[in-house]
Amino acid sequence: MVGLMRFAVPAAGLVILAILLIQIAISSFGARYGIGTITIDQDRVRVEAPEYAGTMSDGSTYRVWAEQAEAKIENTDLIELANARVEVNRNDGLRREASASRGVLDTIHQQVVIEGATDIGDSSGTSGRLVDSVFDWLSQTLTTQGAVSIDYADGTTIRAKGMVHEAELGRWTFNNAIVTLPSTPGENH
Repeated sequence: MVGLMRFAVPAAGLVILAILLIQIAISSFGARYGIGTITIDQDRVRVEAPEYAGTMSDGSTYRVWAEQAEAKIENTDLIELANARVEVNRNDGLRREASASRGVLDTIHQQVVIEGATDIGDSSGTSGRLVDSVFDWLSQTLTTQGAVSIDYADGTTIRAKGMVHEAELGRWTFNNAIVTLPSTPGENH
């Protein structure tokens, strides 16, 4: 039995690693993917410094990376991310960034779930924080169930209790929002 286990446990780890690498290869067709050290222990697979980059349908480029990614061997469809970041460079020159200390990538539903805070910002001077968010890659929709706090470079602020951003439509919908404007449009006329 011990002799069989000495062979079976490493073999199972290699099979799971192969499955992960095949998933990575399929999902990264036409994109760039990088990884650091891979470790496998009794119940987890860990990848140091994973990075994924590609081009969106509108021509914008994106890059996603994390300090570490890990998955339970019995469920490699849910990948836990530590210190994850995403950067999107749009064709018009605007660069957007988001970062979170923890998140979960659901490869089956193609969603990133972040319980807790996500810090956001862009090159125009906008910054903010979203709490309890889900990004659905297929529908290109970001849904935030918790507090939303966005500060624009012109002094405008938005405080809300939830938000939905439909990227392809360019539509932002806020729940229970308070918008503060530095000046009222047309007040100088």
